[in-house]
Amino acid sequence: MSCHCERIIDAVVAARILNATLVIPKLDQASFWNDASDFGEIFDADSFISSLANDVKIIRQVPDRNGKTPSPYKMRVPRKCTPKCYENRVLPALLKKHVVQLTKFDYRVSNRLETDLQKLRCRVNYHALKFTDPILEMGRLLVQRMRAKSGRFIALHLRFEPDMLAFSGCYFGGGEIERRELGAIRKRWDTLHESNPDRERRHGKCPLTPEEVGFMLRALGFGKDVHLYVASGDVYGGEETLAPLKALFPNFHSKETLSSKEELAPFLPFSSRMAALDYVVCDDSDVFVTNNNGNMARMLAGRRRYFGHKRTIRPNSKKLSSLFLNRTSMSWDTFASKVQMYQKGFMGEPNEIK
Repeated sequence: MSCHCERIIDAVVAARILNATLVIPKLDQASFWNDASDFGEIFDADSFISSLANDVKIIRQVPDRNGKTPSPYKMRVPRKCTPKCYENRVLPALLKKHVVQLTKFDYRVSNRLETDLQKLRCRVNYHALKFTDPILEMGRLLVQRMRAKSGRFIALHLRFEPDMLAFSGCYFGGGEIERRELGAIRKRWDTLHESNPDRERRHGKCPLTPEEVGFMLRALGFGKDVHLYVASGDVYGGEETLAPLKALFPNFHSKETLSSKEELAPFLPFSSRMAALDYVVCDDSDVFVTNNNGNMARMLAGRRRYFGHKRTIRPNSKKLSSLFLNRTSMSWDTFASKVQMYQKGFMGEPNEIK
């Protein structure tokens, strides 16, 4: 879901740099998630086109020429490509071929851009990209039901799906079964790489486990009575993995527990639309917490700053990793004190980021 947003935002910026017409982006339908949703089934296409009319011309599909739809010339640009890079690499091909498709379009635009292009990124992300009415209506219904239960609530974006763990290169204590299962995913998606799980953890690259994020929240002062909305896909290890978090926060909710099968039926077969529902609830939560520093977590943190400050707690994974490894060797008060110390600067205070 968030990966879609990031690529769409950068596609608009690339079209602006090239002074080109943008065809509404095709979404990745061959990833691990195997979701066949197209752009218009997740986002409001009319709003996307009209709200960016002064920035980039956007059309729904490549127009026919002589009664035929021309095949685009496919090319890939380097990661973090600057405006000059686009002008030198892509523009000549666009002028010659007329229609260019940029493939593998993730992290393909530099973060170092002039102010007007950075502002365009914000306009796309926070104004032009709106979910479809069915997604927004269901998302708001979930928020209403959370408010009815608790008034205020925490939303936790829990990335602990098998693909996430496999691609992280980390080890989570599941023994040979875990190594075999996650290794099979890496092999299936051609992402085999040499990884050192201990090094990844020391460098803060590993997502917190459900139990670890539960301990972090309790150490930060969130009590057992707090209502917790958990946004996630299929957690690796299922209920056994979630049990420690549920024991720490028994008021545990999700889109599945808050709605009927009939209400979720239009969204269930589509992971992107299910993630969009979670996005709506997380965005409206009083406190947003993440166990990772991935795309959706970063985009929600930015959105919650952009539309007025709302607290977002990110784990200081580099510092917390060693603390969790040694948790049983210290008292709870010592552990909680260290968590609070390590989390300074990661608690979503208004002055943390200029």
